[in-house]
Formats: sequence, structure tokens, C-alpha cells
Amino acid sequence: MPKQKNVYICSQCGYESSRWYGKCPSCDQWNTMEETAPQPVQAPAKPNKQRGGTGGRVETMSDIAAGVQSHERTGIAEFDRVLGGGVVEGSLMLVGGEPGVGKSTLLLQVCDKLARLGKRVMYVTGEESARQIRLRADRLGADDSGIRVLAENAMDAVEEKLNAEQPDFVVIDSVQTMYRPDLAGAPGSVSQVRESAAILMRYAKTNGCTVVLVGHVTKEGSLAGPRVLEHMVDVVLYFEGDYQHEYRLLRAVKNRFGSVNELGIFSMTGEGMMPVENASETLISHRASGASGSVVFCCMEGSRPMLVDLQALAAQSFYAVPRRTVNGADQGRVALLLAVLEKRAGLKLYNQDVYVNVAGGLSLSEPAVDLPLCVAVASSLSDVPLPSDLAVMGEVGLAGEIRAITQMERRINECVRLGFKQIMCPSDSLKKIRKPEGVEFIPVNTLAQAVAVLGLRKR
Repeated sequence: MPKQKNVYICSQCGYESSRWYGKCPSCDQWNTMEETAPQPVQAPAKPNKQRGGTGGRVETMSDIAAGVQSHERTGIAEFDRVLGGGVVEGSLMLVGGEPGVGKSTLLLQVCDKLARLGKRVMYVTGEESARQIRLRADRLGADDSGIRVLAENAMDAVEEKLNAEQPDFVVIDSVQTMYRPDLAGAPGSVSQVRESAAILMRYAKTNGCTVVLVGHVTKEGSLAGPRVLEHMVDVVLYFEGDYQHEYRLLRAVKNRFGSVNELGIFSMTGEGMMPVENASETLISHRASGASGSVVFCCMEGSRPMLVDLQALAAQSFYAVPRRTVNGADQGRVALLLAVLEKRAGLKLYNQDVYVNVAGGLSLSEPAVDLPLCVAVASSLSDVPLPSDLAVMGEVGLAGEIRAITQMERRINECVRLGFKQIMCPSDSLKKIRKPEGVEFIPVNTLAQAVAVLGLRKR
């Protein structure tokens, strides 16, 4: 009997080949070809003669009953904020994150809140036993809320239980462990993940049940499984954080029912994920006083203003090429701003190692972070501490001009609420802005002017 040869399948698009490629010929992704033993497709015991599809009919747009899209709050404020107000009936959501970040803990807390509101909630686990889920529920105080638990990873059995239970909210932990016995491929393969997600999507839309899929994140930082999985679902949430930071960040990268700019902040405790409601005060609570290179910046995460501590360190370099190490900001943008500082503000940085850090584990990408980053670098270079009640914000152009930024009034109100008396910002952003009592505005038009006003030009 001839020996069966293994095949190579792309984990991103499902392309099959008899030989290994470094780059997939179909989707052009590198290192995605995985060796897999060919598995014969098992014929179902009883052929399904039922007609496929949903059986829908063609309708005129004006004749379709629109109804009202309503968000139902879960009781966890930060989770509801990211979703745009709460969960939507009949939606399919995908929650991804690194192992151990707290995905299962957060979703079990959501199940507990909804169950106590009278919803029929079901938690399907393919990775842990029912006993392990019970132990976690005991720790979170969610053992008496009536959550239904199913330890199963065969998709046919899961679908049968869902039809029998008719829940309102379902968590599948995780979609990579689900499989169809009549399909070739191991659990987690492209065909298995795609088919499992399709079954759950059809169930959610048909029965009006909210289904949440838990997805793993690969070492490249993307959700494991085919990319089509993110296109199939209505909402994609990323749960970020690491073991060195106390806080966990929940972001929406796709949301058909709300904004994708909102950010939820949680604190990992022994009792579970605790929402951090006053994020600004928490993020700047450990700021070093009297140290150069530290500046407070008010960023916008969706409609939410947050004060963060932006830190920079400039030290004489002993390398042929000075180092540029950035944590929490775009490294290319930092290199551009350092060139503008040297050309337009007269600061010599060609022989300086520059390190930039955003305290708290946040990642800043908006243009308004330009001016505070430049001010922090200039403060460290001149070794002159900035006033403790100063907040800085503004965009910097290549000509050294300071450009206006959006949502200025919300940023100012947040700075005033936490006791900041001086606000440096673009002059154009102060038009039609009412000046709060006891606050001094420092309007600037150029980067050189900002450096000169703060006395950061010389060491």
C-alpha cells in the first residue's frame, strides 16, 4: 500500500500544496504553510436532503421591516462603552487576545451579569472542563447566577444543545477548538474554523441569539485562523495587555453597531476584571514629580478624553548610529519629529540616544501627540523639568508649524477637572473656546516658539 504524503495548507487562506512554500502563492503571506496529514472525508450517517440556505425571498427595500436596533447593557460599563452601548440581539462577536490576558474571565463576568438580569445564558467550553469553569465562577462570585455550561467541542453536538436550550447569549471558548466530524482537517484548521463560524452565524441570525466567539492571537499579533473569520462576524474586539502591566485594554477594530474608536480599561484583580472608570486619574497617579522629560498629554479614545504621562529620555550616544527606542507610539513618526526638532527648533539630537515611553501601556497614534512628544524630548535634552500643572497637545508639521487639533473643548475640560492650570495648545484651536476660570492658555504657532516659551532651548 503506497504511503500517504502529507500536504501543506495555508493557515490564512486555505491554499493546499504538495510542497512547502515560504510565501503562500495565493495570499502572499509568509510562513503560513503548515504540514497536515490528509484525512479522508467521512460520509454522514444520514444524507441531509434538506434544501440549503435560509429560504429567504426577494423583497423591495421599502417593504422590509426595519425595526429598532437596540443595545442591551450588560452592567459592565467599560464593556458596554466599547460595544457602543451594549450587546445587540442576533449579533456575532469575536473577542481576541493573547493567552492569559483575561478573555475567559471577562466573558464569564458578562455572562453572570446577563444571567442575573433574567437572560438565558450558555457558556460552551472546548478547552476547559466544566469543573474548571465552576472553580473560576466561584472565584468571581458567579456560581449562583444560573449560567448553563457545556463542555463540548463537536460542532454538531453544540448546535443540537443550542437548539434544545434556546439561550439568549452564548459564549464559545474557543472557536479554534470546535470541529465538524464530517469535515477533513484537525480542529483549528481553516476549513474547520470557517465552517464552525458559519454554523454559529446562521444560528445567531435565525434565532436572535447573541453569540461571542473567543479567538487566539498568534505571535504576529493577529487572530489565529482564516482572515475570513473577521469578515463574517459583526464585531471584532481585541483584549490587550501583558503580565507586567496592571491594566487591560479592550478595543473594537470592527463594529457594525457603533464606533470603533472607543477604549475600555480594566484592572486585573483576584475578583476578576474591574472596570477603571476614572482612567485619567489612574494613568497619571504615579507620575514622577520634578523630573525632566515628563509631560502630560490629553488623548482622545473615541469620545473619551484621557490624560497620560508621556516620557522621553535623551542621553549622549556612544554608537555610530544613535538609538531610537519607542514604546507606545509610532517609531517612524518619532524619527520624523526628531528631525523637525533639529531643523526647526535648533536642538542637536544627532549624537543623542532617544527613548520614548507612554506610561500605562497605552498606544498613541493621533497627531495631537506630536507637540507633547517634542516638548518631552526637549525637556530631557535641556534637563529642565516642566511645571507639574502643565498639559501639552498639538500637531507638528514638517515646517515646524503647530496645527489645530479636534475635540479641543473636551480635552480642556478633562485637564481642568484634574487640576491642570496651564494648557499649551495650537493658537487656531482656541478660536470660539470659552476660557475656564483659573486656567492659563499658552497658545503657540511654531515648534521653536513652544521650546522658547518653556525655556528648553539650552542645557
